[in-house]
Amino acid sequence: MGTNQSVKSSSQIAIRITEAILAKQLGPGTRLGEQQLADLFGVSRTLVREALTRLMARGIVTVSARRGWFVIEPTPQEAREAFEARRVIELGLLRQARVRPVSAASIAQLRDHIAREEAAIAGDDIGARSYLLGDFHVCLCECLGNSLLSETLRDLTARTTLTAMLHQSSEQAEDSCSEHIRIVAALERGELEVAEQLMQTHLQHVESGLNQVRSNDPLEPLRQALAPVSGSTAMKTATIADIESHRSSASKNRP
Repeated sequence: MGTNQSVKSSSQIAIRITEAILAKQLGPGTRLGEQQLADLFGVSRTLVREALTRLMARGIVTVSARRGWFVIEPTPQEAREAFEARRVIELGLLRQARVRPVSAASIAQLRDHIAREEAAIAGDDIGARSYLLGDFHVCLCECLGNSLLSETLRDLTARTTLTAMLHQSSEQAEDSCSEHIRIVAALERGELEVAEQLMQTHLQHVESGLNQVRSNDPLEPLRQALAPVSGSTAMKTATIADIESHRSSASKNRP
């Protein structure tokens, strides 16, 4: 995460940290030391603490009284909930756009954003690629005329980046960019219903990366093996106890 001498407020620090997450420069569980951040940004620890408190309220960082501040490590379930919230916002805005056409200037802004996505993918810049693919949705939200929701969407996108997009391959990135192109093309043609359907499909594709997160978990087989048996745990325990008791009695009765 780079530094910037112009960063002098807690909100600017919070933005920089969020951008670093979107660019995959800060991963899940990364420790965010107050003094280290204060030194990097050239500000007081008080200002850093204010920024981290903002991010905690937005669900991006967490704090431990003994260990300090950390980037969150969302569970697959928490990420799915974030995707559900994204769907509500993004599909709702596209539905609302049916009565408020997207301007030519907004279409041009979206096409410029996609051009930068393509350049990042072609140049194999993983950080820029990840940031731009996620920021497309924020840019679209702004172009649809709701800057307030765009900030909420940025936070939700950061949270999903920490799970699904963290494991996105170059091929998946190209697919995402292609889907962005089709969404913007539908908007340009005024086909809002088609754009909404394309966005629904796109978010489903991105969310499917959560399955890869679980399959990459080396503890998953053991976790499943040690999971309690639903509805029959007590019976299972009793059965095991009976078996052990029987074995003990049999052992004592052997000649």
